[in-house]
Amino acid sequence: MDLQRCGWCGDDPVYVAYHDDEWGVPLRDDRTLFEFLILEGAQAGLSWSTILNKRGGYRRAFDGFDPELVARFDERRTSELLSNSGIVRNRLKIASAVTNAQAFLEVRERHGSFSDFIWSYVDGRPIQNSWHALSDIPGSTPLAAAISKDLKKLGFRFVGPTIVYAFMQATGMVNDHIVGCYRYPEIVALAE
Repeated sequence: MDLQRCGWCGDDPVYVAYHDDEWGVPLRDDRTLFEFLILEGAQAGLSWSTILNKRGGYRRAFDGFDPELVARFDERRTSELLSNSGIVRNRLKIASAVTNAQAFLEVRERHGSFSDFIWSYVDGRPIQNSWHALSDIPGSTPLAAAISKDLKKLGFRFVGPTIVYAFMQATGMVNDHIVGCYRYPEIVALAE
């Protein structure tokens, strides 16, 4: 019997693996949260499949998404990344990764961890939605807009409300699997 999945993942093996293993799983590891922050920003204006297919290139180019290393990237390193075909070669997105690493470290310094800071917006527990169709799922929410505004005040870039909501979905701050998806009850159980 075939498992019912959220329709957005189709049958692309990379998308299916991402849907089945990562999307919506509550994530509290700072380095992986930083990875998703960078990847979601890089995705702006592009398809998520483009970013997933370049994820390995991003991991190599951004030193395993170590925010302490990325925060020290200088203009020479940024220029080198512009010629790296393993990532999206956009100067603003590359520069924002460095700026975001610096802001990430400041948040971590103030709050003990970025995870504690970001999860405080949902009182440490994922929001459990109960969408029945992909068309029901919003592209953003008032909470995502509020987080976006706060992140921008802290110096983050490429963190508009839509990007923040995609980050929330990816990192399990919100469960947006459709109710009929086999992962929906599994993700609900992870939050209990």
